Amino acid sequence: MNDQQPREHFIPLRKSELEGLLASRLEGGDDRRRFGELCRMLEATFHFEYHERLERLKDAYSAFDPDADTRRLTSCDAADLNAQLDTLFGEFLDLLERANFRRLTQDDVDAALASASDWGMNLSVDFECFERLEIFARGDVTQQRERRRPLNFYRREMVDVPTYQRLVVIFRLNEQSDKAAGDQRPVYLKIFKNIPHADLDMLLPGTTVKMTLLDRAKILLPTLSGIVITATKILKGALVLAFAGVYGLLAFIGLVGGTVGYGVKSFFGYLRTKEKYQLSLTQSLYFQNLDNNAGVLFRLLDEAEEQECREAMLAYFILWQHAGEEGWTEERLDDEAEMLLREAIGLDVDFEVDDALAKLRRLGIIETTAQGRLRAVPIKEALARLDAAWDNFFDYHNTPSIVPAPQFRDSTKTDAA
Repeated sequence: MNDQQPREHFIPLRKSELEGLLASRLEGGDDRRRFGELCRMLEATFHFEYHERLERLKDAYSAFDPDADTRRLTSCDAADLNAQLDTLFGEFLDLLERANFRRLTQDDVDAALASASDWGMNLSVDFECFERLEIFARGDVTQQRERRRPLNFYRREMVDVPTYQRLVVIFRLNEQSDKAAGDQRPVYLKIFKNIPHADLDMLLPGTTVKMTLLDRAKILLPTLSGIVITATKILKGALVLAFAGVYGLLAFIGLVGGTVGYGVKSFFGYLRTKEKYQLSLTQSLYFQNLDNNAGVLFRLLDEAEEQECREAMLAYFILWQHAGEEGWTEERLDDEAEMLLREAIGLDVDFEVDDALAKLRRLGIIETTAQGRLRAVPIKEALARLDAAWDNFFDYHNTPSIVPAPQFRDSTKTDAA
């Protein structure tokens, strides 16, 4: 990572690998087994909670999903649709925050529109076609890419390219730009990988190609040269000679036809250049697109759920193993978590300590001492608390049953018995 770029909250490790890394630092087999059980219970708890979040998102997106193949039993009026749209954007933005994406500002977008990378195109974006548009990024890194330029005689050279490892776009077109959809205009969700900052505009609809000076020259020069040649010959008296006889007339027609031919050639050259740009755009999106629409929800929910598990596992492990009875300050825990990741796998992560502690407090597996320090609940007790919380997700067993429980016949016993 470039030192000038902000550090990411995202921990780029699968939760199973992080669990293995932490377990390898435990000496006793019992501690390893109990820590593994604690990780399983954390995973199950967060998975249950995120399933509820997924259902809310699916309900909010149902009226705007362009790929839906289900029918709605009731219709929504304009007020209901607007309320559902606000709910969708609110839930989606909260999900992206939990998955450690950051919202791109207008300055970020304007900087992307100002230039094109060596692998992209200069595009003009009509922002008036959007009713709502939000762009989010994660993994702001500098990558090395190969480049060949005419000025360098097409020799291979490596250049630094500021890149977003993940980029998410959510947008809804306005009524004028999406007339065919009617009132229930869809909301589009897109997620991409490894997008150079300067190519961000390639991912948006409503773009038009801005031709480079070289491309304009390829179109204009043949036409201009034909006009100049024609004008020169006319000035030299070619027009007078053209009507001196039949051959002269044919020569004049050929001269005019040549000029028209230059224009036709220029027109088809323009079309070929435009097709080249469209092909470049299609290829770029084909290989860099990760998911679309409802699929984006599933992918991001999975990433956010894994991130929640990683933060909770890491924070509990450090407090359990190192803070002792006296406990640590929040700042000490933050520093130790970042140091552990840096030393173990060379990752410079900005650990989101406040979010991790909020989860552990909610689950009741850390405590605050009288001096205001943090310490972990002993792992046996932590397992018991997580188990009790899991047993009480549904509380129907405490409600007296009105209908007697059905009696099932034991099919393993014969009638004779």
